[in-house]
Amino acid sequence: MAGFWGRRFGNMKIHICTKEQAAQRAAERYVQLLREKPNAVLGFATGSTPLQLYAELVRRYQAGDVSFRNTTTFNLDEYVGLDGENTESYRYFMDTHLFSKIDVPKGNTHVPSGIGCTDASVTVYDDLIAAAGGIDLQLLGVGRNGHIGFNEPGTPFGSITHIVNLSRSTREANARFFNSVDDVPRQAVSMGIKTVMNARAILFFAQGEKKAQVVHDALCGPVTEDVPASVLQLHPDVELYLDFDAAKLL
Repeated sequence: MAGFWGRRFGNMKIHICTKEQAAQRAAERYVQLLREKPNAVLGFATGSTPLQLYAELVRRYQAGDVSFRNTTTFNLDEYVGLDGENTESYRYFMDTHLFSKIDVPKGNTHVPSGIGCTDASVTVYDDLIAAAGGIDLQLLGVGRNGHIGFNEPGTPFGSITHIVNLSRSTREANARFFNSVDDVPRQAVSMGIKTVMNARAILFFAQGEKKAQVVHDALCGPVTEDVPASVLQLHPDVELYLDFDAAKLL
C-alpha cells in the first residue's frame, strides 16, 4: 500500500505509511543527519514500535551507509530496580537490538540508571545531555494514555528527568514483556517533558488501531498535561510516522 508523505498538520510533518516504509524513511533521516554531523547526539526509545527502525539502522550500518562511532546516545527511560543485566531492562533491550550491532562506543551510550536512584540523583541525566551539546534527534513513541517517555498524564510540561509512578494502564500495556502485570516495576526513571522538548528535532512513531484515539487527541485536541503528547504541537520540528490504523481518526 502506498504511503502519504510529508503532509503538514500545523507545525508537524506527517507520514502515513506501512511499518516497513516508516522504518526505511526514518532510517534515512538518521543517515542524512550523521553525514552532516557525524558526532550527533541521538535520543532513543524502547518498546515494540522502534524495532523495525533499529533493524533498518543496523542494515544500513552493515551496508556501509552510516557510522555511529562518533555519536552519543541517550535513552528516554528505565525501570526502577532493574540493572542493565536484567533481560527486561531497557539497557539490555538497547544493547541487544541496536548498540551491540553497530559501531557506537559503549561508553557513549546512556540509559538512565534504575539502581540507587533518588529524586535528586536522576536530574544528573539532564546535566549529561547538556554536556553532550543537547539532543539533535529524539525518537518517541506514545502510550495509549498519551504518555511520552514514561511521563504519565498530569506530568508538568516543565519537568526534567524524574522518577515516575507508573499508572496501572501503562503497567498492563507493558505486562506482555513480563510474566505478569505484577512483575512490571511500579516506578521508572524518565526524561521529563521539558527534556524531550529541548531536542532539536523529534521523530514520533505510532502504530496500530489502539493508538488512533490518542494520536487524534495529541494532534487535534488542546495542548494539555492530561495528554502529555499534545505538547508536541508546540515543538518546531516534529516528524510523525503513523500507520494507516493509527491515523484513521485524523
